[in-house]
Amino acid sequence: MSALHLAARSDPAPQVATLQLTLGQCSSAGRKVLNQDRCAARIPDGPQLAVKGAVLALADGISSSVVSHEAAQAAVNGFVQDYYCTADPWSVKQAGERVISALNSWLYAQSRRSQYRYDRDRGYVCTFSALVVKSTTAHLFHVGDARIYRVHQRSLEQLTVDHRAWLGEQSQLTRALGVNERLDIDYQSLALEPGEVFLLATDGVYEFIDPARVAELIGASGGDLQQAAEALVAEALANGSDDNLTVQLLRIDSLPSGQAAELHRQFADLPLPPVLEPGKVIDGLRVIRQLHASARSHVYLVQDQASGAQMVLKAPSIEQQQHRVQLERLLTEEWVARRIDNPHVMKAAAAGRPRSYLYCLCEYIEGQTLAQWMRDNPQPSLERVRDIVEQIARGLRAFHRLEMLHQDLRPANIMLDADGCVRLIDFGAVQVAGLLEAGVQHPSERLGTAQYSAPECFVGEQGTVRSDQFALAVITYQLLSGELPYGADLARAQSRAAQHRLRYRSVLDPQRSLPAWLDPVLRRALSLDPYKRYEDLSEFVFELRQPSAASLAVGRAPLLERNPVLFWQLTSLGLGLALLCSLLR
Repeated sequence: MSALHLAARSDPAPQVATLQLTLGQCSSAGRKVLNQDRCAARIPDGPQLAVKGAVLALADGISSSVVSHEAAQAAVNGFVQDYYCTADPWSVKQAGERVISALNSWLYAQSRRSQYRYDRDRGYVCTFSALVVKSTTAHLFHVGDARIYRVHQRSLEQLTVDHRAWLGEQSQLTRALGVNERLDIDYQSLALEPGEVFLLATDGVYEFIDPARVAELIGASGGDLQQAAEALVAEALANGSDDNLTVQLLRIDSLPSGQAAELHRQFADLPLPPVLEPGKVIDGLRVIRQLHASARSHVYLVQDQASGAQMVLKAPSIEQQQHRVQLERLLTEEWVARRIDNPHVMKAAAAGRPRSYLYCLCEYIEGQTLAQWMRDNPQPSLERVRDIVEQIARGLRAFHRLEMLHQDLRPANIMLDADGCVRLIDFGAVQVAGLLEAGVQHPSERLGTAQYSAPECFVGEQGTVRSDQFALAVITYQLLSGELPYGADLARAQSRAAQHRLRYRSVLDPQRSLPAWLDPVLRRALSLDPYKRYEDLSEFVFELRQPSAASLAVGRAPLLERNPVLFWQLTSLGLGLALLCSLLR
């Protein structure tokens, strides 16, 4: 038997519960000359295991193709390598599907460039199944007829569905990597329990072994999953399997606790900084002055004594120094800033600086907040408002592309530098999909400022990209009118019933020459129902310059519909003038 063997166990961390896994896998050509199955796995060490998780991947070539073993090799190696190259903030689902789609496109292109371009069953085609274990969740990706099982005491629970169509006794794959330009990927996530065992197997194994026998052989191995994997392959082969045979086994030895999943464990032992005053030096940084102080944090302008560069140091306030969640959010701010490279988003200070205390260090942006700019410019032109909003939107989209939500967009968290460039700052409320999965962040109460928070956040719903869109639309409305679209009533509407009684206030004002079509654009972006807002942030920004036909039509609606208050005011004025004229006759 020619077989591939690999056994691995993640290193246990002392004193705290961490994600610990045991792996065993075996792949054999069996009675065939060529093994067209391939499998690969990776259980990383340290923070990468917490942030990205562990990966198992299995692919099965098809017998009609003489190059499908190359496709299977490319699929499993590519997935295991490329998954860890995806953005840390991404969810497992987005990262996995992006990588698999890219692999599918590459295999499809290989077939199109080869002599098999007119016969897809002979090209670079294979089935594919993958298991990603991250924090306390298993994520399954599946295309084809390899299977993923959860092993029970005397049975197997099949977690995937075979993509195979049967015509009498003959069958054909309905889905596989490399067959079509577009690919439909099965995905599901499952909560994990310590002691669970997962099995990934090709049809050369699962068609020739009794489910009860699987658990029996795993139990007989004494916990050695490598021995169990080899035993399963040998058993299927002895039972008459005439195909390639591949098995992967993964046992969940322990799951991380909340503390073990902490993003910045390397900072766990750092003390909190002392009270900082001008002239004080901390880690080679001299404090120049305090920039801001709140109940949550103190922000200082500091200067690097070695380079002379000015930076911003953010430290927890005295009141928050025992508040674990706030300390983790402080650390997450710099983590977020380090992963976004966009001219409209504040950057973190250069990595590698040794630290003696716990704090966040970012670039210093010389300028003024948008809140101050609005006080200095109470009636900006529509063109200037568009320019500011478009720059804010570019920064927001950088967050959204990485599956992050800003969640605290407001004028005080937006800077305008001396060149007029708009930058987003303060990432303490940012929600990161990948960190939520890792257990580093937890869905929590509304964190943003009430005046700019979307209505769904007041009734306990989680924010979405449309919630950030709502906040940007409020800022747009405020720039144009100096007011809020629902006044102070929105913050007091803590139920859906109360929100249904709210009424949007038209941005149109006789004192300002704003186009009528602007109001329906803002009204839509500020809808109380998030599903009635624009589907994409870019659509809202585009309509601020190029209104759709629907917006133009609403903009030309009668004054009674657009602004009933103004209509009745003008009507009353007309009636009053008519009455006055009749009295003077």
